[in-house]
Amino acid sequence: MWSIYSYQVSTLSQVSATSRANLRPEVTQTPGWLSGASMAASSGLHFATQAIHVGQEPEQWTSRAVVPLISLSTTFKQAAPGQHSGFEYSRSGNPTRNCLEKAVAALDGAKYCLAFASGLAATVTITHLLKAGDQIICMDDVYGGTNRYFRQVASEFGLKISFVDCSKIKLLEAAITPETKLVWIETPTNPVLKMIDIEACAHIVHKRGDIILVVDNTFMSPYFQRPLALGADICMCSATKYMNGHSDVVMGLVSVNCERLHNRLRFLQNSLGAVPSPLDCYLCNRGLKTLHVRMEKHFKNGMAVAQFLESNPGVEKVIYPGLPSHPQHELAKRQCTGCTGMITFYIKGTLQHAEIFLKNLKLFTLAESLGGFESLVELPAIMTHASVPKNDRDVLGISDTLIRLSVGLEDEKDLLEDLDQALKAAHPPSGSHN
Repeated sequence: MWSIYSYQVSTLSQVSATSRANLRPEVTQTPGWLSGASMAASSGLHFATQAIHVGQEPEQWTSRAVVPLISLSTTFKQAAPGQHSGFEYSRSGNPTRNCLEKAVAALDGAKYCLAFASGLAATVTITHLLKAGDQIICMDDVYGGTNRYFRQVASEFGLKISFVDCSKIKLLEAAITPETKLVWIETPTNPVLKMIDIEACAHIVHKRGDIILVVDNTFMSPYFQRPLALGADICMCSATKYMNGHSDVVMGLVSVNCERLHNRLRFLQNSLGAVPSPLDCYLCNRGLKTLHVRMEKHFKNGMAVAQFLESNPGVEKVIYPGLPSHPQHELAKRQCTGCTGMITFYIKGTLQHAEIFLKNLKLFTLAESLGGFESLVELPAIMTHASVPKNDRDVLGISDTLIRLSVGLEDEKDLLEDLDQALKAAHPPSGSHN
């Protein structure tokens, strides 16, 4: 088992090295961006170096502080009426938030980035680009909060919402109408981890010049996937997850290259006011500094857990894009530079078996969310996706025995032992006595 694991990680790492060169263009591809991007452009910095240095220049502070300051002030002195030095009111712009937005733009391969108070705040702001009567095509398998917002809120304001399996390009193409103005996809999807061909979607969507393609990149982060480089118009994510990585910040991020789109979103960011606090921006900015290190460890642990589960007799099926058994494994290798710690699997049996398994875990914490340093586990049908109508859950495969793991940064042997003992509790080996 371990020799196979070592081989597969090595193979995917080789693929990752090649893909990374293609999918992580240096910031030289985004001329005209702010000072942080210019620094990266001239020096040809790589991902890890960008995460640590772009937007963090000590020269921007009179104190020459190496670590960006937390600017808590809500307002800023003006030299004369209407004459400010770049900041006037903290909702409109904040020095600490600027540092974060510059850094994330570089990592996403974007000219611009905007930070929001949550991932859903980012989603709501993006939909304000549209007007009543416009249609949104949304991937049918998405985060439960996104599904709930589109289905129960956005639709009440006159937006037409269509849920389509965008992993099947012909279905996406057939769903496009003259009213279609935005296509929303996640890849991998939440929670069943379907992969969607971003480049193919972009090709179909951009046949019509007035449709915006949005990719929710929460499950991958820019370290493993760069949607803008593949043709997306907007890359958004819940920074609450991998980007911050410490389960102590709620935030959303939106990156774009189009100046017109950026100007409109910047206006909406200020007008709607769903901005993050300076402290949260500071914490997320700090989390970025270890993103590259954390993601490699998530990949290593995730692969180990996926392979263990695939060989366990108590498991019906494992879904992990890094495994050759994943139906879109080749797409994952072509589109991404690695995989994260997100795994879903079907435990054999019924809801009772799933509950016994969850109850007996020691290291995996039963909780919603994902992407932190700690390992989490949840039952989507009852937790994160409970708001999705049952008929839709049945079609998507979100059953009572589907379990979602967010594999953290603990020692992999401890994680495997924890999963093993919990699975044995749910499915005692024959001959054992309880």
